[in-house]
Amino acid sequence: MYVLLVYDIKERRVGKMLKLCRQYLHWIQNSVFEGEISEVKLKELLLKAEAFLDLDEDSVLVFKSCTQQWLQKEVLGQERKRLDAFL
Repeated sequence: MYVLLVYDIKERRVGKMLKLCRQYLHWIQNSVFEGEISEVKLKELLLKAEAFLDLDEDSVLVFKSCTQQWLQKEVLGQERKRLDAFL
């Protein structure tokens, strides 16, 4: 599946979340990641995140799609990291 993951967490946990998400997805913007991931790997990522997040203060949003082709992305300005940069 293709996902967009967005988080809004307190500053003292941002470094941990950034490092964790980079192991699974592509970093495209501050606190925003995207990419192909299996359901099992996504659950693994979220379980690891839940271990250090404060669910009363923090939030993680995951938008799921069957494939990237069902997601239209429009960028205004400079994109931090294009996914096709490695092709």
